[in-house]
Amino acid sequence: MVEQPAQIVSDGAVQEPKKKRSQAEKIGRLKYNQFLLKRTLTIIQEVRDMQRIILNGLKGAGYFHFDIPMIQKLACVDYVDLEILERVHEVGKDGVFPKYVAADLKQYGLRHYHVSRRIQRMNKRLEHETGEKLFEKRGWKWALTPFAFDVWGETEEEMKNGKGDE
Repeated sequence: MVEQPAQIVSDGAVQEPKKKRSQAEKIGRLKYNQFLLKRTLTIIQEVRDMQRIILNGLKGAGYFHFDIPMIQKLACVDYVDLEILERVHEVGKDGVFPKYVAADLKQYGLRHYHVSRRIQRMNKRLEHETGEKLFEKRGWKWALTPFAFDVWGETEEEMKNGKGDE
């Protein structure tokens, strides 16, 4: 920035050039910080969207495979979600009623509708990130999708034959 020389006013006094105000001074510090935060969050969201596109492209080309910790990190928020995922995985392809999962996890005070809502939220989070669902309805029961069986390294045929985790 080029500094302007001091100007002499008609009465002989020296007048300094006006200092320009910053954006924080113009609109207020709090509003400016909120503006910066919104801009930063928008940029982060754009980066995450681009990352999602790249991962899905690599997955479609066969160069990238999701692993269990990554799926758990994307879909599950807390330990209860992990426990629900584990219970549904143990049952296999036939699926399980939400009330049985709630009965297994009674130490958390879950009801059958809590289990269903958590499963739906996990599906929504994972579908937003990867475009794939983790659970599907089979009648009144919840079961893992073929995508989930691929991640856990078991196909539905292996689950039918009883060759699960050995």
